[in-house]
Amino acid sequence: MEQEFCPVHEAIQFLQEKWVLHIVRSLLEGPRGFNDLSRSVGGCNPATLAQRLDHLCEIGVVRKEVQSLMPPRTFYHLTGAGRELQDVIAAIDRWATAHLRPGVELSHPVCGGGELQSTIRPV
Repeated sequence: MEQEFCPVHEAIQFLQEKWVLHIVRSLLEGPRGFNDLSRSVGGCNPATLAQRLDHLCEIGVVRKEVQSLMPPRTFYHLTGAGRELQDVIAAIDRWATAHLRPGVELSHPVCGGGELQSTIRPV
């Protein structure tokens, strides 16, 4: 028997994959090369990052652009579907800041010291 489609379940399955939200959050700041993205995500090994980026490209959240310079350079961009996750990430940021550790200074490298609202360009 086939299970019914549940959008919330499917979204949670996608968003809980390790590093997905970190990658999307970083790309909300603009296109990035692989090494820059790796530094901005912090802690993700290159093989895992490459795998996640391939998956995000497959499902249409990220677009890969190879520039024919010498040597060739690869940049990753969010698609429209990827940029739509900005509101989701901002909501998670607001909720976590208010309820999980209120009053604690943000220090995680991905959070950039709590500058989510100011560093992400509007869609």
